[in-house]
Amino acid sequence: MKTHLSALAVLALAASPAFAHVTLEKGEAPVGSTYKAVLRVPHGCEGKPTNVVRVQIPEGVISVKPQPKPGWTLEKVRGAYAKSYDYYGTPMSEGVKEIVWSGGNLGDDEYDEFVLRGYLTGDLPVGEMLYFLVVQECPDGAAERWIEIPAAGKTSDDLEMPAPGIRLLEKTGGH
Repeated sequence: MKTHLSALAVLALAASPAFAHVTLEKGEAPVGSTYKAVLRVPHGCEGKPTNVVRVQIPEGVISVKPQPKPGWTLEKVRGAYAKSYDYYGTPMSEGVKEIVWSGGNLGDDEYDEFVLRGYLTGDLPVGEMLYFLVVQECPDGAAERWIEIPAAGKTSDDLEMPAPGIRLLEKTGGH
């Protein structure tokens, strides 16, 4: 019995770093459709609360709308896209490039979700991963930067601070 419990403890410890990462609730989505990104932030910053969550919107994700959070101030940083995209017959050449939730207080022993939705253009490469770079900022200027993108042949499991990502799927019928 002791051996069995020890093995479980080792497995739990080995698996725990994966749970410390900022992740997306859904790991895949079809191009040419609206995607609801639910970013799961599992903790504050090494004993301190998180006061700011910044999300960089990847190129090819347009018409982005963040969900306001009670107790947090919402900022939408707009800018030009690398090219013009078709959004249901309307050309779009600029929009939200970054979302900032600030002024909140996510304790290191707490969990929260930050939500946005956007349109995944048909220009995005099916079968590839699309990454949302996330930075958690703390009151003392420290930050948790979830911005690492795996090199070819590697996965997020190979990284210490992986950016949350989704696998892009073939477009399905409807919106």
